Amino acid sequence: MQSTALTPEQYIAELPEDRQQAMAQLRQTILENLPAGFEETMAYGMIGYVVPHSLYPAGYHCKPAEPLPFMSIASQKNFIAVYHMGIYADEALLGWFKQEYAKQATTKLDMGKSCIRFKKTGHLPLTLIGELAAKVTPQQWIETYEHQFKSKPAS
Repeated sequence: MQSTALTPEQYIAELPEDRQQAMAQLRQTILENLPAGFEETMAYGMIGYVVPHSLYPAGYHCKPAEPLPFMSIASQKNFIAVYHMGIYADEALLGWFKQEYAKQATTKLDMGKSCIRFKKTGHLPLTLIGELAAKVTPQQWIETYEHQFKSKPAS
């Protein structure tokens, strides 16, 4: 479900009522914990958190005109999703997250490479998501990104 909303507030307001509060809480948790330097934006029909061109002029290697994506949240058809590129790119961070999830969450972990899915709005482990958001600074993300993605030869 991609949104055409132009702002995070508009995105949340357009959601079904049962998702609005959960998404607003999720967004607030991220904003309160994300290190300085990241910017909130709308990207790919989701609320996104990016390294702006002012900090990383090269932008996203797939689309250099766009800022470097880091984290996104979205209300999909059957779940709320948290997309975190750091857990995709950094095995240690992924390991930490899985270990903490087992301690803090009440449901089985449902995730893909960078997507963590929550089927019920009441199962969002907001404290853990806040901790995850706080773990990586923009500079650390740039270093990981360049090491993991930009240095790889095209296949």
